[in-house]
Amino acid sequence: MYTASFVDPIAGTFMAEPLQATLIEGRVSTQLKHLALPLMWGLMATMSLNAIETFFVAQLGRAPLAALSFTFPIIMVLTSLAIGLGAGTSSAVARAIGEGDSTKARRLATDAMSLTLIISVSVCILGWITLEPLFLALGATPDVIPLIRSYMSIWYFSAPCLMVPMVCLSALRAMGMSQVQGYLMGGAALVNVLLDPILIFGLLGAPALGLQGAALATLITRALMLIVAFCILHTRLQMLVNPFPSWDALKRSWLAIIEVGIPAMAANVIVPFASAIVVAMVATYGTDAVAALGIATRIEPLALIAFYALSGVIGPFFGQNLGAGKIDRLQDALRVLTQFCLAFGVVIAFLLGLFGGEITQLFGGHDEIVTIAALYLSIVPISYGAYGLVMSVNAAFNGMGNPWPAMLISAGRVLYVYLPLAWIGQQLWGMKGIFIATALANISLGIWAWLWLKNHLRQNIALVESRPLKL
Repeated sequence: MYTASFVDPIAGTFMAEPLQATLIEGRVSTQLKHLALPLMWGLMATMSLNAIETFFVAQLGRAPLAALSFTFPIIMVLTSLAIGLGAGTSSAVARAIGEGDSTKARRLATDAMSLTLIISVSVCILGWITLEPLFLALGATPDVIPLIRSYMSIWYFSAPCLMVPMVCLSALRAMGMSQVQGYLMGGAALVNVLLDPILIFGLLGAPALGLQGAALATLITRALMLIVAFCILHTRLQMLVNPFPSWDALKRSWLAIIEVGIPAMAANVIVPFASAIVVAMVATYGTDAVAALGIATRIEPLALIAFYALSGVIGPFFGQNLGAGKIDRLQDALRVLTQFCLAFGVVIAFLLGLFGGEITQLFGGHDEIVTIAALYLSIVPISYGAYGLVMSVNAAFNGMGNPWPAMLISAGRVLYVYLPLAWIGQQLWGMKGIFIATALANISLGIWAWLWLKNHLRQNIALVESRPLKL
């Protein structure tokens, strides 16, 4: 696509041809479908990997499965940091492309990688140092800590290799190239799922490493993913430029990224923060209850896969069209995502209500674990359509460079709605009440988020119409 190059007279570097805004023309529903489908397959491969890895670990026994479940909130926190930085990168790059400023877009993409590397290494060193007290605070018992340490001490080393490629891929989405991300994610998941049984169970002459094997497979896969993502951006797309600009230029880029990235990170971190509190609440019912929650929360992302894909492309779509001043296309996009989220949510709730028990049995025959996981999957999926709306609305606000509504919606869901309802529900109905609270929080916040975005777009149209015509 980008074959010709020229020398930038200011930067003195070879540059590709100007980047084209590919998301500002065409039928909105068709365009969103073509953007989301490749990303959905890539995400499905990644989420399937999580479920398959949980299945492999379940074969090791209850204790390793519980240890893996305790790590989920922490992994989600670090993943959320990468998602936030990716949202900031995607928003800034997409708006620059929509405005026709290719040089700025390339500068932002490059500086986003250096910022992510610094943040990811710093956070993971801190996590490695505080490993034991952190998981004890989450409710892990001392006998499970060695298992958690065997997994996380390796996993932390792989985290930068996860976070930097995620930001790289967000730059691709900003260009409307979600299919490349889908292929890369699918390939990485395939490599990981092939390595998992070899290193966990000691196949093909490899040592049986148990939980350590799962973490090592992740480390190898992510290192390969980092190399491939860098090569695509630098060699094929010529998206990366000199990583050592002047401090003023670097500061401008970082500020543009964190303007959206920090609120987006905060909004995403709130979700695993709530998950960590729920894990601690569920831990009072025993190790089997935590293991059951771990199974349910590994199945859940597979059910939400289409919503994740849609939210992944909504941000760049809104960013490019806002940069080009095409607010009417944003209203069409809101209508499309509303119809899809509600219809697809009904289908998923119906299927999990019917087959949730059978699906959870695939992860082991422990009756107590299966019963609790199936209970979760019979209640919470009722609200998945509304939760899909929350994800898409948050992505839309981030894509428009207005992240604070997304942060307030996420914070409101957790602090003002979810946690109070979870506490009340636990007092009234025990563990079932926690699951009911999850569903009620998703539904109420879905309505709030939809109304907020609808009113925001209406205000933008009124503002555009009130401006005098240029002669």
